[in-house]
Amino acid sequence: MANVSPTRGDMSTHPDVPEMQARYARMLGGRDVALVDGPVFLLGLYCAVSPWILHYTASQPALMTHNLIVGIAIGLLALGFTAAPARMYGLSWAMCALGIWMIIAPWVVGDSPDAGVAVNNIIIGALALILGLMCTVTAAKSGPQP
Repeated sequence: MANVSPTRGDMSTHPDVPEMQARYARMLGGRDVALVDGPVFLLGLYCAVSPWILHYTASQPALMTHNLIVGIAIGLLALGFTAAPARMYGLSWAMCALGIWMIIAPWVVGDSPDAGVAVNNIIIGALALILGLMCTVTAAKSGPQP
């Protein structure tokens, strides 16, 4: 039987190789932190629903509302990182600021929070701070794209 499948030649001799490489580099540039987008969104989602998961007491409505609002803000940042990465990775530092705020918020917003509430917010804040630092460092390494 005859071999009718076409064989592939070497692309390195193609005249458009440098242009294609430059186009792929531009297209993929700035997406080094794409793996962080999902965890940031999940963190925001958990932060928003954590008062109902952990059953915050009715005596802490301010912290319930606070976690809902901050969780929505983190989720919106994650969606922005995914939808418009070139514009939004400059706001990676905002994740760090939200992380620090989540760590201190139980004592600023709430009146003598339960240990579970404080630990929950500290963990959420630490994760937001770590993810924000990862985004910031990677965005700084990639630098401005032409």
